[in-house]
Amino acid sequence: MSDTNQKTYALLLAGGSGTRLWPISRELFPKQLASLCGEHSLLQITVKRLLSPIEKENILIVSGESQYFNIKKHLKEVGIGGSGNIISEPCGRNTAPAILLGVLEILKHNDDAIIFVFPADHIISDQKEFENSLRAAAQLANKDYIVTFGIKPYHPETGYGYIEAGSKIDENGFSIKRFTEKPDIEKAIEFLEIGSYYWNSGMFCFKASTIIEEFESYHPKILSELNKLVSKNKKISTKEYENLPSISIDYAIMEKTSKGVVLPSDFGWSDIGSWKSLFDFMPKNSENNFIDGDVILNKTKNSFIKSNGRLIAVNCLEGIAVIDTPDATLVTSLNKSIEIKSIVNKLKEENRKEYNIHTTDYRPWGYYTVIEESDNSKVKRIVVYPGAKLSLQKHHHRSEHWVVVKGTAKVVNGDQTTILKENESIFVPKGNKHCMENPGDENLHIIEVQYGDYLGEDDIVRIEDDFGRAG
Repeated sequence: MSDTNQKTYALLLAGGSGTRLWPISRELFPKQLASLCGEHSLLQITVKRLLSPIEKENILIVSGESQYFNIKKHLKEVGIGGSGNIISEPCGRNTAPAILLGVLEILKHNDDAIIFVFPADHIISDQKEFENSLRAAAQLANKDYIVTFGIKPYHPETGYGYIEAGSKIDENGFSIKRFTEKPDIEKAIEFLEIGSYYWNSGMFCFKASTIIEEFESYHPKILSELNKLVSKNKKISTKEYENLPSISIDYAIMEKTSKGVVLPSDFGWSDIGSWKSLFDFMPKNSENNFIDGDVILNKTKNSFIKSNGRLIAVNCLEGIAVIDTPDATLVTSLNKSIEIKSIVNKLKEENRKEYNIHTTDYRPWGYYTVIEESDNSKVKRIVVYPGAKLSLQKHHHRSEHWVVVKGTAKVVNGDQTTILKENESIFVPKGNKHCMENPGDENLHIIEVQYGDYLGEDDIVRIEDDFGRAG
């Protein structure tokens, strides 16, 4: 793909909350971690797509710190086990700082790599044409161009930004005449008819040295500040990172640089930015419905129905989406599904937990699912991975009762250490220090019943964290 002395890297941007795919996508479980198109998550699909053209150790993911353990688990499931593949941002500052952070980390290992930048939550259906586009982009990047992949539009889309191509650079690339924000439908139709406009995919290719030069020219302060933070070779604090400006790579570099090139591409791309765009991508039945799960339809067509396990019945409707999760169900017009961001904003304003978390929450040691909750009690199913251990902690306002459903648990409860087998239980009184460990070689399943006058997370006093470090 590039010169034999030059390494090629992929930098995947895995930030963002994907609010237009609520209720499956949440702030702490964004769409790139969801399995929307089969058994693999969108992140895993993106990684698997790159394993052929790029060495797996050179596939790096930039994500928020809160996603670190989830992303590590997803990477391990597709054969990438190293934590060195993950670059954590202390907080989100948009795509320009995220990309520059990744580039500076790559420069620690390679003085001038070819770098591809991809969102971690997009879908591409034509792998062969995708790899052809990568080769064409690498050739342009080797000539010191900054390449953006422009997707050939096939309908007047108002949900994407557009790039207008200018003069021809070589047999593949064109100069960039202008960037245009998301148009209204009349403008989108006009762009389609003109033929020189392309959807802005948010995918790029450049040499590390080229993008560094452009940051030096247009945003030297971002480069200088981030260089200082990265050169410390220690964890970047939230306070330090949030001082960086929040700015996209388009505004920071692409709309200013004279080195920008658009590469027209047609490899079956979708950003899965709404339930409608996912519906367009998925296979349908004879009534043009996409059905997933336990669903019964009567005189219903052109619809997207996704069950989470319980039965969904739909009668005499058309052009709708019904998305069911354990704690929330969305019913929307498919063509207006992009507008559900307003619902998510209302949930956030009301401080509803459905905005940012699911009933299932993933942790370094495993995960738990809230089965039932009231003012003074909560029931959870806890799954602990083999060899994993929960933090040593205590609570001032609640007691806990643990029942082993499957596997073996090693439990610290006050001054006692106990081994629990299946169908055995233990009571943890208020104020007792306690922790749970899975000494076995299969997942440990526990039912936990909490009872007390306060069940909030800030009732936890951590004596040691999930890694055995003092709290």
